[in-house]
Amino acid sequence: MARQQHRRPPKALAGTGKAIDERFGGAAWARKSIRKAFPDHWSFLLGEIAMYSFVIILLTGVFLTLFFKPSMTEVVYEGSYQHLRGVRMSEAYASTLHISFDVRGGLLMRQIHHWATIVFMAAIVVHLLRNFFTGAFRKPRELNWLIGIVLFMLVMVNGLFGYSLPDDLLSGTGLRILEGVLLGIPVVGTYAQMFLFGGEFPGDLIIPRLYIIHVLLIPGLLLALIPLHAVVLTWMQTHTQFPGKGSTNRTVYGYQFFPVFIGKTTAFFLWVFAATALLATFFQINPIWLFGPYDPGAISAGSQPDWYMGWLEGALRIMPAWEINAFGHTIAMSVVVPALVVPGILFTGLAAYPFLERWVTGDKEIHHLLDRPRDVPARTGIGMGGVVFYGVLWAAGGNDVIAHTFQIPLFWTTWFFRAAIILGPVLAYAVTYRICLGLQRRDAALIEHGLETGIIVQSADGEFSEVERHLSAEAAAPITDDRPPAAVALARPSVKGVDAPESRSPLGRVRLALNRRFMADLPTRPHPNGHEEEERKSLKP
Repeated sequence: MARQQHRRPPKALAGTGKAIDERFGGAAWARKSIRKAFPDHWSFLLGEIAMYSFVIILLTGVFLTLFFKPSMTEVVYEGSYQHLRGVRMSEAYASTLHISFDVRGGLLMRQIHHWATIVFMAAIVVHLLRNFFTGAFRKPRELNWLIGIVLFMLVMVNGLFGYSLPDDLLSGTGLRILEGVLLGIPVVGTYAQMFLFGGEFPGDLIIPRLYIIHVLLIPGLLLALIPLHAVVLTWMQTHTQFPGKGSTNRTVYGYQFFPVFIGKTTAFFLWVFAATALLATFFQINPIWLFGPYDPGAISAGSQPDWYMGWLEGALRIMPAWEINAFGHTIAMSVVVPALVVPGILFTGLAAYPFLERWVTGDKEIHHLLDRPRDVPARTGIGMGGVVFYGVLWAAGGNDVIAHTFQIPLFWTTWFFRAAIILGPVLAYAVTYRICLGLQRRDAALIEHGLETGIIVQSADGEFSEVERHLSAEAAAPITDDRPPAAVALARPSVKGVDAPESRSPLGRVRLALNRRFMADLPTRPHPNGHEEEERKSLKP
């Protein structure tokens, strides 16, 4: 239900709307959309941060394309930056220097573009985690989840290609690593390398090809998928919301789209742009003039990619130098595992998880009401295991910087991360599971006893006790309100010694074991005290 009452639009606006409807139709859909309710919770803004960052990237990218020259033709630099005057470099690098030092506002636009990409990726990752931990990927939003995973991969690849365009020493080193990864792929690796680079590295085609992919191909896909993910599917479905007062699986408690939500989201766009501009103004990023033009015979110490590519760098660094020689061919496992297996585990696992969880839990219900992470400890533990897996790989991408900073041998850091990538996710699952159980017990104690007030009283018989204040109906609602269960029991008892069909096959027994593990510590809904129950009933429509 929406908080705002329906109001008659201004006469001029109503006339314009009528004229448009007579020619194109859609008035009924527009009226329904204007009244659509949006829950007011801060975590729903994460997706908006990503969407607005994408808008900023597009606007600044259009500006940069007016001055950037995607060419690897060698020129002699004669621009404003004194330290590189007379140096031979590619036109791509020279035009990037020209944007930075000779185009009015060019450096600011470059940095806004780069910072917006960093914020874009960060918002996507945090938005994805919020959806995972709250169960927002469940029916009927599996398609939206899959689109989000595709967007995550496309933005990551486009970011890699984008910061490779200036053809400086740092980005050239990244391209050299990319070439090595492509060559290490069995069977098709050499074909993939020749297709992308057009010949031996570095060649003279890679920058123009990356430019077309970066400004045309992937942005075109993003322009198609982002509205589908953020607008179309969201508007066609009931908006998700957290459990609380007035929230059920069939009603939405929030503000109308117009005028409240549209006003708030417009202001939020301005805040996102202001924060990005502030970062670009005061925090330097990617100073390509300090790196110099790319030279295949040179490399800078302590080179680090943007944070969202650090996990792949870490996977390459900690993988042992294993090789398999068979039938006259060599398979470099030190490249195949980081380049194919690790990303495959991450992205395939993310894409398949909604369907795996539904298979394990037997849950086929429609869910518009989100879970609190503590209420589903198995899923939350799995999610934190994935976060630690990603985080360990990301930190391993800077193992040389860590070794240099703390004056410890490089091999120590490498072996530490090799152990942590195996033990870390398991430990994270166990610790997170116990934390969730502790929070569940705290919730139950709050419902049963109330909040501690710190006031100590003495009874007539001399006993000291603390005064406790019972939770209000609004505070107790997220704990006590009924909601669709996160899992249902799949196991059926045997009849006259005959097992149920689902427990006869090995796969069936695995499914039942996982189902029992998932359901083991799902909380039972405690009932509020009597006066709170009456108050809650009076709030129901």
